[in-house]
Amino acid sequence: MFYYLAQLFDGPGSRLFEYITFRAGAAVSISLVISMVFGGRIIRWLQKQQIGETVRDLGLEGQLAKQGTPTMGGIIIIMAIMVPCLLMANLQNIYILLMLLATTWMGIIGFTDDYIKVFLKNKKGLSGKSKILGQVVLGLIIGVTMLMHDEIVVQMDLKEAVDQGYVVVESFPNEVGYTARVKTTLTNVPFFKDQKFDYCMFLGFLGDNAAQFVWLVFVPFVILVVTAVSNAANLTDGLDGLATGVSAIIGTALGVFAYVSGNVIAADYLEILYLPGTGELVIFIACFLGACVGFLWYNSFPAQVFMGDTGSLTLGGIIASIAILIRKEMLIPVLCGIFLVENLSVMIQVSYFKYTKRKYGEGRRVFLMSPLHHHYQKKGMPEAKIVTRFWIVGILLAVLTLLTLKIR
Repeated sequence: MFYYLAQLFDGPGSRLFEYITFRAGAAVSISLVISMVFGGRIIRWLQKQQIGETVRDLGLEGQLAKQGTPTMGGIIIIMAIMVPCLLMANLQNIYILLMLLATTWMGIIGFTDDYIKVFLKNKKGLSGKSKILGQVVLGLIIGVTMLMHDEIVVQMDLKEAVDQGYVVVESFPNEVGYTARVKTTLTNVPFFKDQKFDYCMFLGFLGDNAAQFVWLVFVPFVILVVTAVSNAANLTDGLDGLATGVSAIIGTALGVFAYVSGNVIAADYLEILYLPGTGELVIFIACFLGACVGFLWYNSFPAQVFMGDTGSLTLGGIIASIAILIRKEMLIPVLCGIFLVENLSVMIQVSYFKYTKRKYGEGRRVFLMSPLHHHYQKKGMPEAKIVTRFWIVGILLAVLTLLTLKIR
C-alpha cells in the first residue's frame, strides 16, 4: 500500500519507498511489532477458548508440563507476514503474489488440521492424503506459473539466448550488445564454475522438442520439493523454538540470495542467474524473518504457545517456494539440512523397524526415538541445549550455502 501511495504523492521522503532495503527494514520492524504485541493478545484468546495442546506421554523429560499450552499459534506468524507484506511490497510483482498465495494456501491446510484436532477432538487431524494433496496443488501452481508467466524470466545475452534456443520474451540494447529476457528452466548449481543447469537436459533424447515437454520433469520436481520441505518442517516442530529458529536462519540466507539474484550488478559479479523482479522477494522474506523472530518471543523455552500445523506447514511451504522461485532449490539439502536430517531420521527409524520385524519377528530401532531431536531428549540432554545446538548447526549450514556464491 505504501509503495503505491509513495508513487501517487511525490512528497518529501516518498522516494524512500522505492528502495528495497528501506521497505525491507520497515517490513521486518512492523512484523516484529505485530507478532510481539498482537501475539500476546492472541495467546490470551487461545487460553480463554481452551485451545490447548494434548500431549501423549512418550516418557520425555518435561513433556507433560506442556499439556494445555495454547496451540494454533501459527496464526500469529501468518498475520505478521501478511500485514507488513501488503503494506510494503509491490503487489503487482508476480513473485510476491505467488508467495502470498503459498502462505495463505498452506496456512489453510495447517489450520484445518489443527481445527479438526482441537475443536473436533480428532487426534488424527486432517488425513495424510489430504495434506499431501494440498501440497501437490501448491507445487503444481508454482511450477506451472513459472513455466507460463511472462514476468518469470532469466535475463541473459541475446546471442547466448538465441544459440541455446530459448524463447525470448523481450530484448533491448545494452553497453555491449543486446540483452534478452527468456523463458527457461535454467537453475543455479552450487560448487561448479558454470553454475547453470537446465531441466531440459533430462529430456535430451527428445532433441529440439525437449523444451516443449520440460514440464514433465520440472513440475513434478517442484511438487516434490514443496511436499518434502513442508513435511520436514512439520516434523522438526517438536521442541520449543526449534522450527521457528531454524526457519528464521534459513529465511535470512534466502533473503541474501533473493537480493543478489534480483540485482543485475551483483548477479553479474557473482556469475549467477539474474532474475528480474526477485529483489521484491526481499520484502516478503523480511516479513517472514520478523514473524519468526517475533514468534520466538513466546515460543522459546518454556513456550507460551505452539505454532501447530498452522505454522509449521506454512513455514515449510514458504521456504520451499522461495528457494524454487529464486532458483536455489539445489541448495535445499544443505540450507535445510536440519529439516533433512529430521526427516531422514524418521524414515530410517520406520524402515529399519519394519525390516527387523519381518526378519527377526521383533522391531528394532536405530535411534532411541525419532525425529532426531527426541533421540537427544531420551539421552537426557536438556531441551534448551538441543534447540540451541540445532540453531548453531543451522547457522553453519546457512553460511556454507552463502559461500557457494564464491566457492566453485
